[in-house]
Amino acid sequence: MTTPSNPTGIRASDAEREAVAERLREAATAGLITIAEADERQAAAYAAVTRDELGPLTADLPAAEKTTPERATAPWRRGRLTAGSRRRLAVHAAVVGFLAVFLVTRWAMDPAPWFWPVWPMFWLGLSVLVHGRLAPRAAPPSAAA
Repeated sequence: MTTPSNPTGIRASDAEREAVAERLREAATAGLITIAEADERQAAAYAAVTRDELGPLTADLPAAEKTTPERATAPWRRGRLTAGSRRRLAVHAAVVGFLAVFLVTRWAMDPAPWFWPVWPMFWLGLSVLVHGRLAPRAAPPSAAA
């Protein structure tokens, strides 16, 4: 079955329509097109039957940025922490350690029947783990070298 507007066009898949709609969302977020224009183009993208109808919707936009393997890799698996990251993480861990000692000392002096510092210490420890995962890392050595 062919469409009257383009009798020889190749049919577009849902994934292709969604990719165009995502590119339009990125363009609107970047301020390349207005929200109203993005809405109109997305409606046209979802209504497109052929690939030829999808092309003009993003033809006037700059090329999408390609994702390199380094950028696709999770940040905690890319490489070693930079010197500045290690220093900031060490300071963060030292502050958390000091606060943990303070909380345990406070608990020991308090008549509380249960170990209440466990909850603040849990969140403080979690903050150090998250900091370590999200800290900037050095680029890994290239595979070509």
